[in-house]
Amino acid sequence: MKHSNRRRPAQPPRSAFAGFRFPPDVIMVAVRLYLRYNLSFRDVEELLIERGVEVDHVTVFRWVQRFTPLLADAARWCRHAPGDRWYVDETYVKVNGVWRYVYRAVDQDGQVIDVLVSARRDAAAARRFLRRALTTLKVRPTEVVTDVAPVYPVVLDELVPSAWHVERHANNRIEADHSQLKHRLRPMRGLRTDRTAQTIIAGLAFMQNLRRGHYELGLDAPRGLRVAEAFTELAAAI
Repeated sequence: MKHSNRRRPAQPPRSAFAGFRFPPDVIMVAVRLYLRYNLSFRDVEELLIERGVEVDHVTVFRWVQRFTPLLADAARWCRHAPGDRWYVDETYVKVNGVWRYVYRAVDQDGQVIDVLVSARRDAAAARRFLRRALTTLKVRPTEVVTDVAPVYPVVLDELVPSAWHVERHANNRIEADHSQLKHRLRPMRGLRTDRTAQTIIAGLAFMQNLRRGHYELGLDAPRGLRVAEAFTELAAAI
């Protein structure tokens, strides 16, 4: 029996929306509304029902968990490089009734560099956070501003020894950014697991960066429609 040497035609990549009952534009609207506005999953459910789309708030939650990381990953090729001055600090949120620390960093232009939800506030957590940010962005800061927590000098000397480390009791730039995160989390009615907390907080950082113009996305749309246009562009990419 002879075997053909002809290669099979290349198959197009499988869409991330394959297998979902609702069309991509409905899913994208739901995810965008949740990340953009101070809404709970039930709020998004109600807004969709008003528009003739009957979907349960649990489904909205699953969409946010599924598609937020995919959108952020697709957008990273369009992301502006962060600045060379980083402001690093931790805040805290409750996850299923237990306090968790959220490591965050922003640059001098207000771009959120990365976030990490951690059960501990120690050198290991700080090291994991900074190593991930450095590896993902492949950028080395020349200056890092932190509070006076004793873990940072050792970790920074290990990971970015060439950076100038500045310690301040009031790290106002990042602390002001924390307050925006806390304000956004307030209507969410509780985060249930560390994993979902990480996805949602990272998604909020992604939306914040998108709105502040740190991505080459939605540039041809009017200012008020840029986020919606960016989501349309990213939906086509995933």
